[in-house]
Amino acid sequence: MFRSVLIANRGEIAVRIMRTARTLGIRTIAVYSEADRDAMHVRLADEAHAIGAAPARESYLNLDRLMEVARAAKAECLHPGYGFLSERAELAEACTAAGVVFVGPPAAAMRAMGLKSEAKALMVKARVPIVPGYHGDNQEPKFLRQKAYEIGYPVLIKAIAGGGGRGMRRVEKALEFETALEAAAREAEAAFGDARVMLEKYVERPRHVEVQVFADTHGNVVHLYERDCSLQRRHQKVMEEAPAPGITPEVREAMGRAAVEAARAVGYRGAGTVEFLAEGGAELRPDGFWFLEMNTRLQVEHPVTEAITGLDLVEWQFRVAAGEKLPLKQSDIRLEGHAVEARLYAEDPERGFLPSIGHVHALQLPTGEGIRVDSGIESGDEITPYYDPMLAKIIAYGRSREAAFNRLAKALAETVVIGPRTNVAFLRALAFSPEVRQGRVDTHLIERELHSLGGTPKGADHAAAARAVERLLAREQTRLSARTKARTNERQSVWDTFGSFSLSAAAETGVAVTIDGERASAFVRFEADGPKARINGERAADCLVVELPAAAIAWRNGKQTWVALADSTAVDLEHLDGSGIVTAPMHGKVLSLEVARGEAVKKGQRLLVLEAMKMEHALTAPLDGKIAELLVRVDDQVAERAKLVVITPAEAEGAK
Repeated sequence: MFRSVLIANRGEIAVRIMRTARTLGIRTIAVYSEADRDAMHVRLADEAHAIGAAPARESYLNLDRLMEVARAAKAECLHPGYGFLSERAELAEACTAAGVVFVGPPAAAMRAMGLKSEAKALMVKARVPIVPGYHGDNQEPKFLRQKAYEIGYPVLIKAIAGGGGRGMRRVEKALEFETALEAAAREAEAAFGDARVMLEKYVERPRHVEVQVFADTHGNVVHLYERDCSLQRRHQKVMEEAPAPGITPEVREAMGRAAVEAARAVGYRGAGTVEFLAEGGAELRPDGFWFLEMNTRLQVEHPVTEAITGLDLVEWQFRVAAGEKLPLKQSDIRLEGHAVEARLYAEDPERGFLPSIGHVHALQLPTGEGIRVDSGIESGDEITPYYDPMLAKIIAYGRSREAAFNRLAKALAETVVIGPRTNVAFLRALAFSPEVRQGRVDTHLIERELHSLGGTPKGADHAAAARAVERLLAREQTRLSARTKARTNERQSVWDTFGSFSLSAAAETGVAVTIDGERASAFVRFEADGPKARINGERAADCLVVELPAAAIAWRNGKQTWVALADSTAVDLEHLDGSGIVTAPMHGKVLSLEVARGEAVKKGQRLLVLEAMKMEHALTAPLDGKIAELLVRVDDQVAERAKLVVITPAEAEGAK
């Protein structure tokens, strides 16, 4: 076995790899960017090395720097985790050249499966079914548009060299094709350094089912059963489970056999995942699935496979890389129980799932029987805009599917993240969804049920806000009383701190506050045991409150509510306002500008595209008018709430 491993990754996967490495007696070597100097994976490693600035291209994607560290630290092997360079054949080749064992497949296999078009050609030879489409080399827009017409709308445009939904666009009609193609190619180039795309027929209400495979250098290939990853939003997985609901032994055998043949076709080694698209419905059919792609690495959702098989897949990776045979034969691999994984993201479901960043003021992750949490953060950490917004994975195991989902729902109810916005409440709603509980899942379910799941604005939680107001006023009352040595039933002006209101026990006082950046009024009575507040007729609810220097955050039912007294800085949480000012909804990079100063625009027209946390976000005009100011250029880095565009309303233009 190896004596040392360089983990060329960050966050929860780096921490997870370290856990297994330690049980095997392998010394762990971490790398970190400037933004991750104090990150958990750095603190837990046996040694750690700086590799560059915060942007991934200057650190975790810097192949030369990674190899410098591997040589300097005398690493015997390198584990790439997932994401970043994990599926780049160049990394495997660089390891070989440096005398470092790459914990992953051969470069040739990565290249064969890394380009989706070539992978599909290989699958045809191996008699693995594929989705109808165009996978050729011709990238001329007119040619691709014609192919889309021949395939029949709707079609999917997909990056040849990518995954995770990046560089992917669904096109409903020919008029939308060219705009979608440009956006997909641009996103593919930014994410994978390859702008090429392919086309596929869009399958209505599809299911996404994948099979975990493992191969060694002795000719042995096995599968470790399937996972259902159909619960997605914009092609990003949200919740995964194993085994797949509604699967029969016949379908499992057919999928497993196809996955093993796919791995054999490219001379695979190590852990891989063969992904299939299946026709939606409560049950899967042996003739109703098609090869999508093969991920030549460990998957984010590997813990659910570990839960139902009782195996450590990272340990298998190390053993195969060390030249050992697979620990088990196919007939020895057992499937018991059910597991489900929820991805905890720093994003705001009520604001279109925009990524969220900031200081983690409080963190409570669940524990208990059948619960596993893979996380790379702790309370006090900073969530930056430079990397994927996933904070943790919460995995629940039970003897039955119902038991696993019940445990997951309970675990999510116990989860607290105060600081960056998260999708905790959204995940809990998903775990209780009737369609999910009945196994009637497909890749469009989340979009169809977005409102009921909490993916649209619900309005302020006034009861939670009232509790936060009580805490803030109690704090100020205590400070003022200590300074003046006055009694609480005497009128005490706090103009110098928060504005013109008084603390009085005699009557209810109106207090101006902001709730999630919006102005509101709280009505407060100062009683013997402290202030009692109500907002919009709702009295304070019992909930967790974290106090900050100028605000308080209330956590209730998986949602956080930010409250500040009137003169504290208000935060505008919307990137658009009625005045025609367009601000950045998050820290990001300007990818494109689609208007010019002086240009007339219509409400809803695209103005520019921001890239944040590996995703593109289009900002649109809030009203009809003319571009008065354009304050950014392409490639500019902008801070959250920075002013980007000013539009003179059409009425104002007409009045001149």
